Amino acid sequence: MNSNGLKAVIVGGGIAGLSTAVYALKCGYNVELLEMNDMVGGLATSWRRGPYTFETCLHWLLGSKPGAEFNNYWEELFDFSKLRVINPDVFLQIERQSGDALTIYTNVDKLETELLRRAPWDTKAIHDLTHMIRVLGRFKMLDPASGLSTNWLKMLQDAPMFPLMSKLMRTTGSDFGKRFADPLLQSFFAGGLGKLSAIASVLSLAWMNSGNAGYPIGGSQAIIRLIEERIAELGGKISYQSKVRRILVENDIATGVELESGRVILADWVISGADGHSTLFDLLGGRYIAPALQKKYDEGEAFPSYVQISLGIAKNLKAEPPMVSILLDEPLSVDPGTELDHIAVRFFHYDPTFAPPGKTAVTCFLPTYNYAFWEELRNNNAAAYCAEKYRVRDAVLAVLDRRMPGISAAVEVTDVATPATVMRYTGNWRGSMEGWLIVPDSGIKPLPNTLPGLKNFFMVGQWISPGGGLPCGPMTARPVVKAMCRHDHVAFEVGAREGTPASQVPGHDQAARVNH
Repeated sequence: MNSNGLKAVIVGGGIAGLSTAVYALKCGYNVELLEMNDMVGGLATSWRRGPYTFETCLHWLLGSKPGAEFNNYWEELFDFSKLRVINPDVFLQIERQSGDALTIYTNVDKLETELLRRAPWDTKAIHDLTHMIRVLGRFKMLDPASGLSTNWLKMLQDAPMFPLMSKLMRTTGSDFGKRFADPLLQSFFAGGLGKLSAIASVLSLAWMNSGNAGYPIGGSQAIIRLIEERIAELGGKISYQSKVRRILVENDIATGVELESGRVILADWVISGADGHSTLFDLLGGRYIAPALQKKYDEGEAFPSYVQISLGIAKNLKAEPPMVSILLDEPLSVDPGTELDHIAVRFFHYDPTFAPPGKTAVTCFLPTYNYAFWEELRNNNAAAYCAEKYRVRDAVLAVLDRRMPGISAAVEVTDVATPATVMRYTGNWRGSMEGWLIVPDSGIKPLPNTLPGLKNFFMVGQWISPGGGLPCGPMTARPVVKAMCRHDHVAFEVGAREGTPASQVPGHDQAARVNH
């Protein structure tokens, strides 16, 4: 691979920006990626408090099985063999505070046996569910960077599944749960984001059953660090603590960016993997927005933000399921307008990198749309902000103490992240966790990655890919870099073993961290 002499500047070091950087480097572009913080990853992150690490992103990873669906995309971005992936036997345990419990296994045969044992009156609905899981395990995702000539075989293989997928797309999780008489099984689909299309839950179970949705030890940052290393190997440049003030435009052509520091970076291509709303309305000043895109931001529904309670517990909790959904006798108040009838708790005993031996990192994730409440408190009343964080923490600890008497006495570290935390560190609009929510009337069709009237500019990431998540990184980056290559008459060669690192191309600067 030779340098093509063209430069791409990428705004935002989340999974989409990082993916774009790797693909562009492999195609010979000189790449500078701009990250406003001192580490990359965006929402794909964790943080350390004392001897504990608290994960906020990764539950499971699509493409975790070598050779299976989507794994090739990760191989294009980093050396996947460096990850250690586990496939827990149990995905989730749903419990009442009275002690009644239902286990959701990752293996469909074990799941079917468990559900039939518990709710024989739901036999038909259970068989329908497990049939869907088995069928959708064969679903092949299309290559977003290719046309019909490449995707026709996958489309042919997927054709028998289209009616089922269409039906699940049009059904909310709450409505799908009503197929079952058992209340705990109902809550699996209705709990949390019940308005989310049912296809999300069923596809997740299908991928877990096939062993293609495992958990990489080290969580999301284990993946991010490997992609960061790959960018350095290819000669890319990541500029940390480099917040962009505006995208430069001349004659309706994006020509570079200006940083908050005043530094100007000129480029042939500008790609934003930053927050979609900030990109459109701040960095570009609202000048290039199609009516459909404006309507999406005015009327579309995004994923909620969240309050995360993280606990470092001086106990070995390996007897606990990886995740527990506790149905509460009394609602838990998160903030004005947000009362939850259940809480989800993750016991990270399966990740030895998150806590010292004999101890466990535990997190509780509480969704909320009231981002403004937390943002207002943090900005204007620090004492009240802290008091609210401690109130929610204590409420969660009370639930855990009832389930596991005396557990609060073993808590060594506590940490509370709020929507204000999310907005401060990621800039994500309204503190949303994953961009646009997949609901029955929205579909899964990506939004345009270009803007009307603006040339040499693309967007990547969760705000153009409904559903978000780590897969939206390569899924949105790949077609963008391919379009750049097509425009510049450059070969699009991004295979896992293709390309010579740009650092070996004469005159190409080595990767360096700046302002770090």
